[in-house]
Amino acid sequence: MPAEKIKENLQRFYNYLQSERRYSSHTLSAYRRDIKKFIECCDLDESQSINWQEIKQSTIRQCVAKLHRQGLSGKSIQRWLSSIRSLFKFLCRFHLASHNPAIGIRAPKIAKRLPNTLNVDEINQLLNTNNSENCPNSRSKLSNIHLTDSIIFDRVLFDRDLAMVELMYACGLRLSELNSLDRQDIDWQQQSLSVIGKGQKQRRVPFGNKAKIAINIWLKQRGLLANENEQALFVSTRGTRLSNSSIQKRLKKMALKQGLNTNVYPHMLRHSFATHILESSKDLRAVQELLGHANLSSTQIYTHLDFQHLAGVYDNAHPRARKK
Repeated sequence: MPAEKIKENLQRFYNYLQSERRYSSHTLSAYRRDIKKFIECCDLDESQSINWQEIKQSTIRQCVAKLHRQGLSGKSIQRWLSSIRSLFKFLCRFHLASHNPAIGIRAPKIAKRLPNTLNVDEINQLLNTNNSENCPNSRSKLSNIHLTDSIIFDRVLFDRDLAMVELMYACGLRLSELNSLDRQDIDWQQQSLSVIGKGQKQRRVPFGNKAKIAINIWLKQRGLLANENEQALFVSTRGTRLSNSSIQKRLKKMALKQGLNTNVYPHMLRHSFATHILESSKDLRAVQELLGHANLSSTQIYTHLDFQHLAGVYDNAHPRARKK
């Protein structure tokens, strides 16, 4: 098989991921980083030509060992191997390689880490703001009031942030899913959201009355911040779509104001949503659908959390389990 320019082959692969697989820019960046590590491990340069047949399983094993020595975690190496497998699968598909040297190679063992969650009391502490000193009390009409009034301005931001957090927990949204929501994604009749998840896959997720009330309050004030043609559901003080980093910062600030002594981040709300639904329903398939997981194995980690809860109940309740 004739040698091919590495750079040209990789660009074809990235175009394939973007156009056919419809991967997000974030996922594409991760693939680029992983493959850059691969090129460096093999002491290659993208300007060179390569016969992909020369990359053997032993080459990939050496790369895994090198990355492990450099301190890369087992989880990161697992993702790296997945990227390399995807690359060679693409090369084989277009007859640029005849075998996939990354198949059958395992990453170092990963220490199982259960996701961090908030319990129901902590969720209530975060979201029940009626009696909070941090919640502006006045709910007068805003149409004739300028946002230069700091009290009114703070109230608008507070109502926006509360609506965001209610929706994240109500629907188990990823950060990127919340960020990409537009006003037209809300179906008020069905009380559900149309969400674009990983791989541009669309799903519908219901939301409850608490989230409905919070969104309605925010929408009545959204026009005070939003630019004229902005479609984003949640907007910044500049009138444009709120960024991921801004959402993270606002959530953290809100949690601190509500007296939570833990580092609250968007995915923690998603984990909490899944755990609480599973604890109540015991329906793993339903949780999978709500989260938008392609594989049930991704959802099964929440069964470990559920078992921890059950084990805790057992330890506290069983006469022969309690310590004297």
